[in-house]
Amino acid sequence: MVDAEGLAEIVSRLRHIGTDSNEVEVKAAVGGLPKKLVRTVSAFSNGNGGLIILGLDEQNGFMPAEGFDPKAIADAAAGMCADKVTPPARANISIEDVDGSPVVTVEVPALPPRDKPCWVVSQSKYTGSYIRGHDGDRALTPYEIDRLEENRIQPNWDLEVVEAATFDDLDPEIVQSILERERQMHPRVFRKLSDVDAQKALNIIAKDSDGVLRPTLSGLLVAGTYPQQFFPRLNVTFTVYPGTDKSSGGGGRRFVDNLSLVGPIPVLVADTVAAVKRNMRTGGVIEGAFRRDLPDYPPVAVREAVVNALMHRDYSPQARGSQVQVNMYVDRLEVVNPGGLYGIMTVDNLGVAGLSSTRNEHLSSLLEATPYPAAGPGSLSGSGVDGGFVAENRGSGFIEILDQLERELLPPPRPQDSLTTFRLEFERRSPTDAERQASVTGASKTRILDYLASYPSGTSKELAAAAGVSTGGVRRILSEMVAEGAIERTEPLTSPKQRYRLRTQ
Repeated sequence: MVDAEGLAEIVSRLRHIGTDSNEVEVKAAVGGLPKKLVRTVSAFSNGNGGLIILGLDEQNGFMPAEGFDPKAIADAAAGMCADKVTPPARANISIEDVDGSPVVTVEVPALPPRDKPCWVVSQSKYTGSYIRGHDGDRALTPYEIDRLEENRIQPNWDLEVVEAATFDDLDPEIVQSILERERQMHPRVFRKLSDVDAQKALNIIAKDSDGVLRPTLSGLLVAGTYPQQFFPRLNVTFTVYPGTDKSSGGGGRRFVDNLSLVGPIPVLVADTVAAVKRNMRTGGVIEGAFRRDLPDYPPVAVREAVVNALMHRDYSPQARGSQVQVNMYVDRLEVVNPGGLYGIMTVDNLGVAGLSSTRNEHLSSLLEATPYPAAGPGSLSGSGVDGGFVAENRGSGFIEILDQLERELLPPPRPQDSLTTFRLEFERRSPTDAERQASVTGASKTRILDYLASYPSGTSKELAAAAGVSTGGVRRILSEMVAEGAIERTEPLTSPKQRYRLRTQ
């Protein structure tokens, strides 16, 4: 509940920025309760809650509105929250003081996930459900509403039978490895079952409408030879951008690397981790007599993020045209999947030990029994991630990410959740002193080569000016470039008339 001091701070901030915000809506309400205010109640209920302040005039710098009737407006607000939205908003309504004048505050709490969406009764669920966007209310799309409603029940999209697929579309090696794992872990159940019956029990296969056994969506995603034959966008796109956003970098170059990764989930995870490692730096620190590698992004943390994205993404028909994205920028790595957090999970309770909520429970269960590919093409060989099974499904994935980042002296990831998307951002490790020096040296060498491409030769003084370093500093760089065979001296080593030129072939 907002107190007098808190309300004063909020009003002061509103006056400073000159507009209401994502969390606060202000109305003068002199002529009565605004009819469209009920949309804001819906929006706050469907989001993270919010505060409505009635009796302040936004057009007059958020000063108290003349002619405001606090008692009538408080009664009208109570009726609006109770009767004009469903489920009702259990708002806390009170009359407070701002600059010696009364205002009405309406604190609208967020609905529990199982009760969303909240919609305007005079409209309908699919036309009258709103969410907050900056300082206004935006109608939820049917897709967003469907995702909210999925929190009330357990989705079963991962059990859907893929009508066009057959047994031949399953990879027998992956299937057998899963069956061996289950027979080892649960011998009383699975040692009694044939391979076909075991696959049915694990929901790798199921009968279609004609009674024919075919792969399920989860079976195909985990053990399919090429799931993208049936679902082209259930893949991972990996893109390296030259800047801090998706706009083109210097020279109009849009991508440094751009891959569409395909295959079953174990292969997708392995190939994604390998792609990240191939495109990042690995620095190091000296600890005693040994050197310890410091990667930009710990491979195990990347693996967990990609597994979570593929395991918990939305597999409803509306989302099957959207892929998991792994985007690498000069300052960060982001993993993005369709569908926000599911069930009881929120950004605030990510990483709480033992807390888990699984959108795709059958897929998750299969991934617990699915090993990573053996060493070779499409494996984790060389990626810094060794052995084990794809997922634990114990609510420990995010904890593992936090532990890995802390171990590598990196800050926690930044989660961003919405109804349609979940994004996890990793901050790139700052370079070590040695790497900074190497970067400066590399840039200096490039400028020297550019100069000598335009002029027949140059003295050390001229080349120092071109490289932007001191004359003393350029001598070491020039010696390295001579040793590397990039340039050559025009005079004997100790000649006072020494010049340098591009090496002739």
